[in-house]
Amino acid sequence: MSLDKKRQTYLLSWLKQHAKKYQSNLRASILTGFILTLFMIAQAALLATILQKIIIEQVNFSEVLIYFLLLIVILLARAILIYFREKINFALGRKVRNQIRQDLINQFEALGPAYLNQSTTGALSTLVIEQVDNLQDFFARYLPQMRLASMAPIIICIAILPFNWAAAAILFCTAPLIPIFMILVGMGAADINRRHFKALAYLSGHFLDRLKGLSTIRLFNQGEKQANEIKKASEDFRVKTMQVLKMAFLSSAVLEFFASISIAVVAVYFGFSYLGEFDFGSYSGSVTLFAGFFALILAPEFFQPLRDLGTYYHAKAEAIAAADNIETFLTQKSAKQQFDNAKATIDFNDSLQTIEADNLIVLSSENKPIVGPLSFTLKAPFKLALIGTSGEGKTSLMQVLLGFLPYQGSLKINGIEFNQLTLSSWQKQISWIGQNPYLINGSIRENILLGNPNATDQQLASVISQAQLAEVIAKLPNGLDTQVGEDAIRLSVGQAQRIALARAMLKPCQLLILDEPTASLDKQTVQNLEHHNIATNSITITHQNEDLHSYDSIWQLSKGLLHCHIKESL
Repeated sequence: MSLDKKRQTYLLSWLKQHAKKYQSNLRASILTGFILTLFMIAQAALLATILQKIIIEQVNFSEVLIYFLLLIVILLARAILIYFREKINFALGRKVRNQIRQDLINQFEALGPAYLNQSTTGALSTLVIEQVDNLQDFFARYLPQMRLASMAPIIICIAILPFNWAAAAILFCTAPLIPIFMILVGMGAADINRRHFKALAYLSGHFLDRLKGLSTIRLFNQGEKQANEIKKASEDFRVKTMQVLKMAFLSSAVLEFFASISIAVVAVYFGFSYLGEFDFGSYSGSVTLFAGFFALILAPEFFQPLRDLGTYYHAKAEAIAAADNIETFLTQKSAKQQFDNAKATIDFNDSLQTIEADNLIVLSSENKPIVGPLSFTLKAPFKLALIGTSGEGKTSLMQVLLGFLPYQGSLKINGIEFNQLTLSSWQKQISWIGQNPYLINGSIRENILLGNPNATDQQLASVISQAQLAEVIAKLPNGLDTQVGEDAIRLSVGQAQRIALARAMLKPCQLLILDEPTASLDKQTVQNLEHHNIATNSITITHQNEDLHSYDSIWQLSKGLLHCHIKESL
């Protein structure tokens, strides 16, 4: 589906709003561009004066030496200004990109794993890296150039006008042709770039997912089929890339064509004037060599800001296409927003007493019902096992308690409606261990200390012992400082779960939520975990029915309803 004009206008405004936060950089860029234009006019005047004196007035070289020295000074000054303008423009683009990238990271945190698991890692990384980087030229090139392009040609026209009004009129009348045809050529550029980004995101996600599942693909002899799918996605990306390049080259060719025609018209006018065919344009009756050289030197410079703007117009289309995906992602509503909308102001600093639900309906990130309505009451202290077949919504119910999914109905913590609590204060009271816990690409020490960065060495040694990690660490070459690698590739699943257990033990909490945490652990470690109570209250999703005797209460989630099977009713 193509972007309509209203959407493109909104996205352009959205991009400019981000630039307004860094107006000082933008103003500095425009100021240096303005000074460069004045220096360029002075440079043209010096060159025309030198030629006038040498060719027409036949003066000695020593008499024009001062003009040569001034010309060298201006050339050096222009070079220095161009250098600083490039640095200013790059800094502007970098600052905006950093801000947008930070907004995306904050949105990742707000949306939570329940939403992010719906997208591939490749697509999300493309959004944060490639698509944000594609905004650079818009802020560093197009936006400053747009301001300069509306100013520099007028200044040059004003400079030429006192010496020859005809040349100034020719330039002034032909200048609008460039932006008109630039707009006509670039009308579909945003859509083409949008399709290009979509193809890149699909290819990145598709390739990364297949790379992660390479062992499974080879095991089921699906290598050739998956290779053909990657080939097809690559070809689609190649075609869309060529469409983008075609549009870029076409727009550049059109701009060069009309700029060359306009400059040629100015040159023809002066040529016929010197031959005596034209006798208009000059205020003194005859066209001087100075006026001709001055206008001809400035004619290419008159169109250069417009040509540069045309070149960067592709950056605008590219930025609009990237902004469409970025802005759409940033405006996704998260479960956290229900706390913000409800003006959540109550910090949770007490001990957990009760968790109550009344007609609770768990919603997906698209606000579609997943499970419910559910009604229950949990009174502390409790050790609850939640069982049921896959797909019944057990994990989704826990995601609500973690604050990652929205809900309807009522959910109260200590008698306070859940969306009235400040989410960050509640999450500090919870520890969570999943079946496949995530470890950052750092050392074992860094991963465990995520639970409590201020923990002492004694506390660290204690949780390592309790999680049965001591023997594992002793066998590693760098001990606690051993790097776990990307996705904990240097560890087994069981070792990764032990690190996650140690991390949870290190964090004081009111509620521990476990999602099949002991699936890859030996029985001794499981018994040791049960012996060391990490939290007074715990909810465990489990399929190991033989170990249910260790829980105070057991719930079964089946067909959207909760059933109490053993011991007391909750």
